[in-house]
Amino acid sequence: MSSPKHERTSPDGVGAVPYLPLSSDEEAAASEQSIGKLVGDATQHLSTLVRAEIELAKAELAQEAKKALKGTVFFLIALTVFLYSTFFLFLLIAEGLSDWWGIRWPAFATVFGLMLVTVGVTAFIGWRKVKKLRAPERTISSVKETAEAFKRKPAEDDDLPSTQG
Repeated sequence: MSSPKHERTSPDGVGAVPYLPLSSDEEAAASEQSIGKLVGDATQHLSTLVRAEIELAKAELAQEAKKALKGTVFFLIALTVFLYSTFFLFLLIAEGLSDWWGIRWPAFATVFGLMLVTVGVTAFIGWRKVKKLRAPERTISSVKETAEAFKRKPAEDDDLPSTQG
């Protein structure tokens, strides 16, 4: 059984997660069952609920890890440009500028400035990608709902099956 809240309706790609309804029309039928059967059902429902919460958390964390990986790629691009290109490509450009201007040091300073701008721009893009990471809100709200359901008390003691006989 899957919750309407957890259906695959959003673009995040997190699939449906099994859940157990916390109240239903079957409560009247359950009042006629034995205490042992009710305890067994409650244990099974609790186990299913915990597994569903874990699956939801895993799905959301995997999605956030993919976003973090995409942001990290931009940091790696910035580092690669800074380390490898500084010696070969920018040396060539600086030599060309020094031949054109006739003075060596302004040509090399200009090329180094362009390198720093490139690193700054790619690092900024990577920072913005990583900044978009967020907490697994659906898992947090689902866990809070579950905790609230366990805190609820029965409205009347008359709803419980009689054990005296």
